Amino acid sequence: MCMKPAGSLCIVIPCYNEESVLPVTAPLFKNKIEEMVQKKFISDKSRILFVDDGSTDATWSIIKELSFENAYFSGIQLSRNRGHQNALLAGLMEAKEKYDITISLDCDGQDDINVMEDMVNAYKNGAEVVYGVRNSRESDTIFKRVTAEWFYKIMKCLGAEVIFNHADYRLLSAKVLKEFSKFNEVNLFLRGMIPLIGFNSTCVYYERHVRIAGKTHYPLRKMLSLAWNGITSLSVKPLHIITGLGVSISLSSFLIILWSIVMRFLEKTVAGWTSLICILVFLGGIQLICIGIIGEYVGKTYMEVKHRPRYIIEERTDCTNKEIL
Repeated sequence: MCMKPAGSLCIVIPCYNEESVLPVTAPLFKNKIEEMVQKKFISDKSRILFVDDGSTDATWSIIKELSFENAYFSGIQLSRNRGHQNALLAGLMEAKEKYDITISLDCDGQDDINVMEDMVNAYKNGAEVVYGVRNSRESDTIFKRVTAEWFYKIMKCLGAEVIFNHADYRLLSAKVLKEFSKFNEVNLFLRGMIPLIGFNSTCVYYERHVRIAGKTHYPLRKMLSLAWNGITSLSVKPLHIITGLGVSISLSSFLIILWSIVMRFLEKTVAGWTSLICILVFLGGIQLICIGIIGEYVGKTYMEVKHRPRYIIEERTDCTNKEIL
C-alpha cells in the first residue's frame, strides 16, 4: 500500500489559566513542529493553534505575543470559560477546513510530544484516527490510578466504546473531522464520541510525565463530573439497570407478601417495627436514586433540545470577529 504524502498538521492545544506553563511548553511545541517540517514529515504550512478557554490570567496575552513573534503560532479566544471539551472542539472545528491532520493535546507538557512522529507515520500508513495511549500510570497517585481504571471498566460494562488509558491526545484526519462536525450534541465526551465515527484507527503508546509547571485544572470534582458526563452521554444502560432493579425488587416484595400471608395463617406473626422501617428506608433510597438517574437524562435532553452554541469565538490572533457554533 502506498503511503500518504506529507500533509499540513495543526496541533490543537486548549489552555485555561496557563500563564505559568505556556512560556515553557510553547518553545517545545515549536521546536517539534519545525523538526518534523525539516524531516518532511509534514508540510511547512503546519501550525500550532492555542485555544484560550476564557482564562482569567495573562494566557491570552501570551498567546497573542507568541503569534506575533512566530508564524507557527496562532490562537483563538472563547468568549467565556466553556470547559476543556468545548475548547478542544472549538480548536478542531477551526482547523478542519485548513489542515490535512490535527493532533490535540494539553499544554502542560505531560504528553510526550515525540510520539507525534509515530502518529503521523500511522496516518501515512492508512490510519485516519491515531489514539495516544499511556503505557502506565506510575506518575499518578494511587487514588487516581485506581479510580481511572475502574472508570474504564465501568464504561466498558455499560457498553460505551472507549480506549483504555486514552485521554485527548490523538491524531484526526480532515476526513474524520468532516464527519465529526455532524455530531451536534451539547454534552461532549470526545474520547467516547470519536470511536463512534469509525474509519481505520490505531494506537501509539507513550509514557506520561508529571506537569512541567503550574497546577492541574482537573481536581477530583471535575474528574468525577467528566466521568459521569461520559457515562450518561454515551450509554442508556443505567436506565436499563433501573428497570431490572425495579423488577427484582417487585419480585422480592411479592415473595415477602406471600411469606407474610403464610405466617399470618400460621399465627406466627410478631410486630416488627424495626424490619418495617428498614424496608421502607431501603425502598425509599432506591426510589430516590432511580429518580435522580432518570432526572440526569431528562436534564441532558432538555439542554440538547435548546440547541445553544457549544462555544463562541470572541477573538483570533489575526482578527476580532465573533463566530458561534
